[in-house]
Amino acid sequence: MSTVRAHDFGTGTLSRASALVHTLLTVEALLLLTASPGLAALLLFDPDPANLPLAALCLLPLGPALSAALHALHHRGRDLTELHPARAYLRGLRINAVPALKLWTPLLVWLTVIAFTLTHFSATGLPGWWALLLTAIGAGCLLWGAHALVLTSLFAFRARDTARLAAYFLFRQGRATLAAASLLVLTAASAGLLTEAVPALLAAPLLLSLLHGSGPVIAETRKDFTA
Repeated sequence: MSTVRAHDFGTGTLSRASALVHTLLTVEALLLLTASPGLAALLLFDPDPANLPLAALCLLPLGPALSAALHALHHRGRDLTELHPARAYLRGLRINAVPALKLWTPLLVWLTVIAFTLTHFSATGLPGWWALLLTAIGAGCLLWGAHALVLTSLFAFRARDTARLAAYFLFRQGRATLAAASLLVLTAASAGLLTEAVPALLAAPLLLSLLHGSGPVIAETRKDFTA
């Protein structure tokens, strides 16, 4: 009887829920710690469009932090006897920091250009429909970035191959793209209606939802694009 109990320890519903909460809290804390230099620097700037390039620079550490968090959440233990979220996060940060930056940096640059243009749109002399076009392009870039972040966190592709796959899955896996879009809308709404701190404090659950919604992307990539 004692052998059975020892074998079953940590595998019940309550244990799995406790393991998930522990993992989310640990990953959230490590993510905020990794991104804290840039996030703290953001507090020093006024919300002025002229500071957009500096804000983008401050957000550079966030890319590797998000990638490491996705890696840790994907490889999380399912019960109390298999909990190593900090180890998984640090491993993800070590192997994914450079690949993530190769995709995160150009994404930030492009989004900064779009945001700067939109905030100074009246000075450009462009017709109004250009603003809608730029907004749509920015939204598409964010969705591409969500797919690229998941792919680079879980697979060891070259940056250009990850970029191509992320673009391919935008339309190939429409449900996954819609799931990512809903999370982006939720993030933007919580930041706009409440405070910018809400998405930061809920980053781990949001990333777990992104992983869940990206299931078809992950499955197809593993089946068709890995040996």
